[in-house]
Amino acid sequence: MAKYYPIMLDVRNRPALVIGGDRIAAEKAAALQASGANVTIMNPTFGAEVLALHEQHSITLRQKAYEPGDLADAFVIIAATNDKDFIEALWTEAQERNQLINIVDVPSRCTFIIPSILRRDQLTIAVSTEGASPSLAKRIRHRLEALFPPAYGTYLRLASVVRSHMRKQGLSYDRRDDFFGNYYTSDVLSQLEQGNHAEAVAITAKLLERYNVTVPTTTITSDMKEVG
Repeated sequence: MAKYYPIMLDVRNRPALVIGGDRIAAEKAAALQASGANVTIMNPTFGAEVLALHEQHSITLRQKAYEPGDLADAFVIIAATNDKDFIEALWTEAQERNQLINIVDVPSRCTFIIPSILRRDQLTIAVSTEGASPSLAKRIRHRLEALFPPAYGTYLRLASVVRSHMRKQGLSYDRRDDFFGNYYTSDVLSQLEQGNHAEAVAITAKLLERYNVTVPTTTITSDMKEVG
């Protein structure tokens, strides 16, 4: 059986439609909004979670029941419903329009599935069981949280800054790759976990010197603030 093809989807400034009015709909809408989508939630009624989300963020509410044609212009659609006839109607219209659609907990009526996601700023780890057990995917993600602490966000920003300086100074790809091998096994991450940012930057600057790349720690720190 063919497997899912994993991708990272750019929904920034694209219209996303969430159908439903309960907590699940609110969670799906919040995730899309956090990724930059222009989100609309459509349902005849809205629960407290959806109303709270509407007050806090730029999310549009359409208080109405679904009618054919309501999916028009949506780049991506997520629906939370157990109504079989409703599911088939949504699926049929989305297929006709070649739209991306996810019916929560109904993998056979999805053109994409949503993994359990762990984010550490620029680091995104997605765990998927291809719809077999979202609950297990969530628990696997929880285990990964201990392996990838919040400090990984700063760790990646620091890596991004030094990579930029290495490229500016003409360091080859292979040499940059060697550097990051050393960076990965260094004490940089552990220092960041302990809150010793200055020491982490100092260790990184010394590593750069091994590759004949000289960057003052003050410059690295300033660049990290800009990236942040």
